[in-house]
Amino acid sequence: MKVIFLKDVKGKGNKGEVKTVSVGYAQNFLLKNNLAVEATPANLSKLKGQQKREEKNAAQELADAKKVKEQIENITVEMKAKSGEGGRLFGSITTKQIADELNKAEGIKVDRRKMELPEPIRALGYTNIPIRLHPDVSATLKVHVTEES
Repeated sequence: MKVIFLKDVKGKGNKGEVKTVSVGYAQNFLLKNNLAVEATPANLSKLKGQQKREEKNAAQELADAKKVKEQIENITVEMKAKSGEGGRLFGSITTKQIADELNKAEGIKVDRRKMELPEPIRALGYTNIPIRLHPDVSATLKVHVTEES
């Protein structure tokens, strides 16, 4: 029996795949638990429509990510912090503070978890922070930390 998987089923198939499985397995497990539907012509055309929509959305997300990348790479975020001897900061600057400042200064919202900063900034000066906007697009944000007077 041919079925279209609605969810990932370990060892059998992934969401959106059309596969042939035994009739008993399909009726007693997959269809009963809403993990798959029978591969009728109507269900197949519905699947194709969903896949086209997902491709369109993915293309739009990629275009948006590229646009945001251009904006991010042309700006420098200015941060002020108290520092001690040798330019060492009292405390540190985290990705949350950088994301808030970026949103406040430029109006660009970036999730702090997408910033790939291995450890918080603890010194004055410029720091380049890679940001993962999309699986195929990353940008580099320049952060300038100056001494607070």
